[in-house]
Amino acid sequence: MQTNTIKLHRVFKANPEKVYEAFLDPAAMCKWLPPNGFTGTVHEMDARVGGMYKMSFTNFGNGQSHSFGGEYLELVPGDRIVHTDRFDDPNLPGEMKTAITFKKVMMGTEVNIVQEGVPAVIPPEACYLGWQESLALLALLIEADIPG
Repeated sequence: MQTNTIKLHRVFKANPEKVYEAFLDPAAMCKWLPPNGFTGTVHEMDARVGGMYKMSFTNFGNGQSHSFGGEYLELVPGDRIVHTDRFDDPNLPGEMKTAITFKKVMMGTEVNIVQEGVPAVIPPEACYLGWQESLALLALLIEADIPG
């Protein structure tokens, strides 16, 4: 089965601990992870090595939903998250592996994401576009400087 690998890089104006937390907090994930036009629901979240998560994205325009989930393989606070991903849709077979690394840099945090095993039926450019939208939403969440 042919698959694709997606690689992303972004620098955020926030410390690594805050960025890391946004990848594991269910409410934060619902705010930033669904790309534009989608809402998100976290159905299960057990953020520990060996723990599972399950989430769904729903198209706000037509109500269609797709769900996915996986297992946490590595969790190093402020440094690294590795997890599997599997779509519930049988038309999107196989298991993906996503590795997210966080590195403190002068301006904040450098984040690198490598997602391997993306089903070939999903165009790589669609993955990049979706991730870019999600990461822009993440920046709005974690870079906000709210007094109080």
